[in-house]
Parts: sequence; structure tokens; C-alpha cells
Amino acid sequence: MHAIVIEDKQLVWAEAPDPEAAEGEVVVDVTATAVNRADVLQRQGFYPPPPGAPAYPGLECSGVISAIGPGVTGHHVGERVCALLAGGGYAERVAVPAGQLLPVPAGLSLVESAALPEVACTVWSNVVDRDRLRSGETLLVHGGGSGIGTFAVQLGVALGATVLVTARAAKHERLRALGADLTIDYQTQDFVRAVLDRTDGRGADVVLDIMGAKYLDRNIDALAPEGRITVIGMQGGRNAELDLGKLMAKRGRISSTSLRARPLADKARIVAGVREQVWPLVAAGLVKPVIHTTMPLAEAAEAHRLMESSDHLGKILLLR
Repeated sequence: MHAIVIEDKQLVWAEAPDPEAAEGEVVVDVTATAVNRADVLQRQGFYPPPPGAPAYPGLECSGVISAIGPGVTGHHVGERVCALLAGGGYAERVAVPAGQLLPVPAGLSLVESAALPEVACTVWSNVVDRDRLRSGETLLVHGGGSGIGTFAVQLGVALGATVLVTARAAKHERLRALGADLTIDYQTQDFVRAVLDRTDGRGADVVLDIMGAKYLDRNIDALAPEGRITVIGMQGGRNAELDLGKLMAKRGRISSTSLRARPLADKARIVAGVREQVWPLVAAGLVKPVIHTTMPLAEAAEAHRLMESSDHLGKILLLR
């Protein structure tokens, strides 16, 4: 088969070994995959795949099952699925643990479904499973124009939360159309002041942060009493000074998570939660994939350039 491999920090279309379905796995013939920030970091040498994962990028895909491994039940050859991956989506075929498979949501095409697994699992596992966002609370989403951001806005709204989002001004209209109650231009506005003004000084109950060190202190300033901050990215650096006094005064909590290297059982639990709680919202049209553009898989390098520019809104899909 062919796959996109990394050579000297460049993406190259090359021959690669065909995957085989091991115990508990299926092989999926890939129809589409999506570009994630982690793929860019992997290409740059900063985010190696976990042990046992394919060496080439791709954290999600959609396609058709072409082989079933030992011990797999409830799936069949020819089944249309989308999947959460530890890597390998930038290829014609990929082996997937059966617990990381999801059905194509009702009302979506096979291609569209490739935009969902990584963002749905990331957002649900943090905002819902970990931080317990409740109806009536306020959710602050940083990086609202990303795939994660556009999904988090919609999920927060569907759960009955007030959603505040930081993004470039050019993306605000689209984000408001997705349901954001307030859009904040991080390039010209103080997001702490904007959040406090919108919440009458109370702050955000849940903060989903992709920036890390750069926003840590200000996220605490923007946090409501009993608030929860989850850091899922380090685009603003990894080292910061933490004022524990401020955090304790708000009885706040800070956590950090990643999805890719979690144990298979944990990933399967998250995927099951997404299927049970999020997929009905997708089928009802309350949460939709936001797709900026599609490109051929062989043009993955151009897709990475677009991702690095941050000029996109939502997901960039690669079609086999």
C-alpha cells in the first residue's frame, strides 16, 4: 500500500507495509483522514508515536472494514466505520483496535465522519467526562477556530452551557453561527476582562485550553469559584509559574490530558461514551462536523502548511 511517511521532517508519498489485523483488531481501508495539530508536531520531531503505533501520522479516519482479526465480534467485512487512531491514518489501510471503532453517524457521509473521532473523543473526555460541564454553566474555549474548538462550541451549546470562545476576528461570525454566546479576539482583547464582563464578574466554570504556559495565570483569573481548567495543548509553551494562592482562593482545579498514548481500555471507554452521549446529538443535527477543505492524501504537505497558518476554520480532511 501507499502511505505518507516522514523523511527529514518532510511528508513523502511512499510504499509502506500492508497492516494485518492482530488480536482484537480490524483493518480499515481508509476513505478519508484528518489533519490534527499533533500530526504537524510529529512531522517536526516533537511528538513521536507511542510504542506499537504506525510511524506515519493520522489520528483518525473513516473507511470500510476489509479484514477482521481474532477475537473481534460485532463487526463485519464491508462495514462503514470511522475510528480513533494512535497513528497511521495517512495511509491506504490501517489496523484499528475494535474498541476504537465508531459507526458513521446517521445523516453524515463516510467522508464527513472522518472529521469527528479525534475531536469528539478529546472534547467529550475532557469537558464532559472529566470536568462535568453542566447545563447553565459557562464554558471558555481557547482556539475556537480549530477542529477541537468548533466541536467544543457546539457540544457546549447542546449541553445547555453558555459558550465563550477566543479566536481571530475573521472567524467570529462563523463561531457565533455555531452557537458561541461571545467571541473574543485574542489578538486585540483581554480575554479575562471579556469573560468577567460577560459573566458579571463570576468567571468561567470550565476552561478548555490549548495554549498551556502562556495562558495559565490568566485562565485562573478568568476562572469561576469551583472552576475547572483542562490543558490539552502547549502552543504557548510548557513552563509557567503557578500562583497556588489564587487557585486555592477559587477552590479551582487544573488538569492536563492527552489522548493518543492512553491505554487501549481507556480509549475504548471514551469511544463508548462518545457513541452513547455524543453520536445522538450528531444524528439530531445539534453537533456537526465543520470542514474547512478537503485535499488528496498525496497533498498532505500542503494541508500541513494550511494547518500551520491557522487560517482554517474546523477540520482539514485528506481523501485517499
